[in-house]
Amino acid sequence: MRKIGILGGTFNPPHIGHLIIANEVRHALNLAEVRLMPTATPPHKKAASDATEAQRLDMVGLAVRDIDGLTKCALEIERGGVSYTYDTMKRLTELEPDVDFHFIIGADMIDMLKDWHRIDELIELVTFVGVGRPGAIGKTEFPITIVDIPEIDLSSTFIRRRIANGETVQLLIPGTVESYIRKEGLYGSRSHKAGN
Repeated sequence: MRKIGILGGTFNPPHIGHLIIANEVRHALNLAEVRLMPTATPPHKKAASDATEAQRLDMVGLAVRDIDGLTKCALEIERGGVSYTYDTMKRLTELEPDVDFHFIIGADMIDMLKDWHRIDELIELVTFVGVGRPGAIGKTEFPITIVDIPEIDLSSTFIRRRIANGETVQLLIPGTVESYIRKEGLYGSRSHKAGN
């Protein structure tokens, strides 16, 4: 049975922290691939309005384009509406019954698992994989595989702020993603010259 990882998020924009998580988990657990899956309408966090769903999906595609074993997954955006992990993973397991799915979450999400929609059914569908996150405890009574990864205290909010202020994001996001952001004029980048 193929083992495939799923890393969900708003990816608004995707940054090297996301890529490190996906790559480290793929190698640690010998997964065939890890799919980065942007959410449509996240139930617990509203995405900034200045990057559309299509643009976030484009940026994920650019971010993983040259990284072996990392791919993008458009399922939640194609389905639209509020994204609950249970509904998404139920659909994925129906579409690919021969795959053992590993759902990757940060320690901040581990702390909240008890409040997740249909969590008892969800843990029957997938193997949860937890990774460290600066400032989060990462404790739960639910079964979870912990993967030790290099932690980087980086968020999409921080990246958006940097771009809006005309500050450098070099090495914090892939160059292809930065070029796309500037070409599309996302996050206030239109008011600053490329290369800042």
